[in-house]
Amino acid sequence: MSETILLEAESRTDMGKGASRRLRRLENKVPAIIYGGEKEPSSITLLHNKVLKALEDERIYSSVFTVNVDGKAQSVILKDLQRHPYKLQIMHMDLQRVSAKEVITKNVPIHFINEDTCVGVKAGGAISHTMTEVEVKCKAKDLPEFIEVDMAAVENETILHLSDLQLPKGVELTADLSDSAHNHPVVSIHSAKAAGSDSESGEAGEAEE
Repeated sequence: MSETILLEAESRTDMGKGASRRLRRLENKVPAIIYGGEKEPSSITLLHNKVLKALEDERIYSSVFTVNVDGKAQSVILKDLQRHPYKLQIMHMDLQRVSAKEVITKNVPIHFINEDTCVGVKAGGAISHTMTEVEVKCKAKDLPEFIEVDMAAVENETILHLSDLQLPKGVELTADLSDSAHNHPVVSIHSAKAAGSDSESGEAGEAEE
């Protein structure tokens, strides 16, 4: 497991939109709220440049990380993030406290590996990603940074569905796979040449009509 993400924060006493604007403009800080657990919600601030740096790591969107509020560590997940519509600026963050045994629901990214050595691609197929993330439910301590899909042995003209995902122990999908309508495709490999031929045949048929 990779080293956890750590952000330093301070308690905030000045409230209101005016105070938030001053924090962003004059102090280069991001106003945020941290809530959940057995503690009351509290307003905090984080350094903007540190937040931007942390957001470069995709794990912050899907994993549990640590926020030190006035020196006291709290485990949290990112619940909401407000960005400026056109500036590279974070306007506000919502952070939820979680305990290791708490069951949470979160979207995690899907990582596709060995695509360059995929047997289906070598046979002339092209890979098409239908999903890039999936919603899972598990204890906070078991939350994976990502779900890995190994494409090495996937053959041409194949579709992998949610039911084909290999999930870590203690992790389950929120989708009800007992209903086949919810077993959505994740990734597929189809022959680009065959697809082109089908298209040309259809065009020829329309021309004859």
